[in-house]
Order: sequence, then structure tokens, then C-alpha cells
Amino acid sequence: MSERQNSGFSRRGFIGTLGTGATILATTPFLSGGANAQGQASVPETAPAKSARTRTIPRTQQTLTTLGLGTFLTFDARPGDDRRRLGEVFRRYVAGGGRVIDTSPLYGSAEVSVGAFLAGTPEASEIFVANKIWSTGEYLGDESHAVASFEQSRLRIWRDTIDLMQCHSIVNAPVVLPLMQAWKKEGRIRYVGVTHHESGPQDQLAELVERGGVDFVQTNYSIFNRSAERRLLPAAADRGVGVFINLPLEKARLMKVVEGRPLPDFAREFEAATWAQFFLKWVMAHPAVTTVLCGTSNPEHAEDNVRAMYGPLPDEAMRRRMVQHMETIPGFTDIARMPWYPDKDAQYQGLIRAAQATARARTGQ
Repeated sequence: MSERQNSGFSRRGFIGTLGTGATILATTPFLSGGANAQGQASVPETAPAKSARTRTIPRTQQTLTTLGLGTFLTFDARPGDDRRRLGEVFRRYVAGGGRVIDTSPLYGSAEVSVGAFLAGTPEASEIFVANKIWSTGEYLGDESHAVASFEQSRLRIWRDTIDLMQCHSIVNAPVVLPLMQAWKKEGRIRYVGVTHHESGPQDQLAELVERGGVDFVQTNYSIFNRSAERRLLPAAADRGVGVFINLPLEKARLMKVVEGRPLPDFAREFEAATWAQFFLKWVMAHPAVTTVLCGTSNPEHAEDNVRAMYGPLPDEAMRRRMVQHMETIPGFTDIARMPWYPDKDAQYQGLIRAAQATARARTGQ
């Protein structure tokens, strides 16, 4: 069978095989199996249950699941909106073995959603919560806004001690990072981190890692954008720093490029049944990566994504083969010029999108 023949499942088709998927995830998390004549995943009755893949961070010995739940746009809802669908995303992620969630005060009402869902899950104490501070203060060196943001976050997510606080997009890092270090000493947070979602600041992130003042770094990295491999990921590996990855699906643009295309035959070798698993496993396989953050507002997609934590990961030779295959697909090299969330942007209509719409109306754009 050639690589262009259908050797895998579509995202929609794969999810359809799971039936009452969340129940399956909670009771028998991802038993290994092949596929039957209809292309549906088959599960041997005698196969042993497997645990979700984890990574242990050398610097802190903290162990985390390799897939985290991101909340930018996806968990932002307006007051009065029905959040049951988001609650189901959270439930299926946790049922599938996921134990990391990343949020921020800048993500509209996402913090509120996270707090509510945490309060309603029996596994809340097992879930590692990563949050952020974005604050410049009233004047140079003013910490008051950062302190107020921190206290608000503690109330919203119902946590006295937050696992990880990150300096969001390196904003005001000379003030915020020392403040976070003080909170860590006081036991108000467990770890200190710094983030960005663009490639340009990766050298700055690497410098902070190399100075030894952070426990975690968060950066963008995907099969399309591999710039973090140049300096940042090696620096994190050398110093045993935890690495969170954002944009593994390039804001759904990777999924758009492969829409309607079959998986290559070789995806079977590392048990990727859908394109989402293909892309997520590629990122997870980098030895410096701790947790890949992937957000969705679709419960079925959440159920699909968590399967990337199970089965083998591609080795370095396979990862190169995966890149080479993607480079043959039309549109792959043009992803950076595509709009975020193609064909999906209308799904995200929370506080952030409402504010952006108001700003556009005022400027006539």
C-alpha cells in the first residue's frame, strides 16, 4: 500500500469508533490493538491496561503527563453561556489520563471555567495547574498589579497554592520573575516559569533558562515550526528545566492542510490513528519536551488528543521521515500565512472575541 493510500483513520472517523468514548477512557485507558476490516480500532480482550505517558523533569523531579489541556480561546465563554460542552472536554481529558492544565488571566473567562471544572472533578488534587502573570504596574517596578492578578487567580481556580506561575510572554520579567521567586520561597507557588508563543523571543527565553532562574519554560514548537530546536530546547535539556509546548497544531492550521488526506502507512509504526495524534506524537518525541499543550472546545477532539499519550513514540529517524512527508503536502510550507483557526474561528465567541470585535468596530475595520 502506498503512503497516499488510506492507512489510518480520519479524526471524525476515529472518534466514531469509540462509541461511549469517555466511559472507555475511564475504565480501560487505551488498550493496544490493531484495526478490523472496517478500519475500526480493535482491542484485544486480554491486553493489559496502560498508563498515560509521563515525563519526569530532572531539575525538580516533578512528573507530568505528556499532554496538557490548553485553554486560550477554547475555554473563554461569555457570562450566561452554556459551559457543559467545555466541561465535557475537561472530563474526557481527565478520564483519558491527562493531569496538566494551562490557563491565564488573559484568556477571558477561562480561569473561571477551569476553577469550576476542577471543583467538580474527584481527580482535582492530581491535576497540575499552570497559570500566568501579565502585569506592568502603575509605574516602573510596581508589583501591585502582579500581586492583585495572583490573588484573583487563586480565587478563580480555587487553589491556595498554585503549581506553576509563569511570566506571560516575558512581560515585565525583571520585576515579575523575582516576585515569583519570592512566592515560591513562601510556599504560595511551587514552580516559576516564563512563556512566549512566538519564535522571535526564543533566544530571550533561552537566556533566562541559562541563567538558572526558572523551573519551566513554555514555547511554540511543531512539525512546521522547529526553531526551538536551535537553542531553547537544548538549553532546557542541559539545565533539566521543564518544557511546555504551545501551538503543536499551529492553531488548527496543520489540521487544515491535511484535511481529507489519508495518514501515511508508516504512522502505524508509532500507533498514530489520526492526524492530530501524528502531530502531537511528533512533538512529544523530542526528549526535552515535558508536556504538549493542546486546547479544544470539542469533546470528541479531546478524546482523540489524549490517545497521543499511549503507544510508542517515533524515534529520531521516524521524526525526520514525518517532516519529509509533510513537506510533500501542498500548503504545508505556507502555514505561517494562513489565518489562525481556519473554518473554526466562529466557534470561539467569548470575552476575547467580543472585545476584539468592539475594537474593530471603533476603528472601522
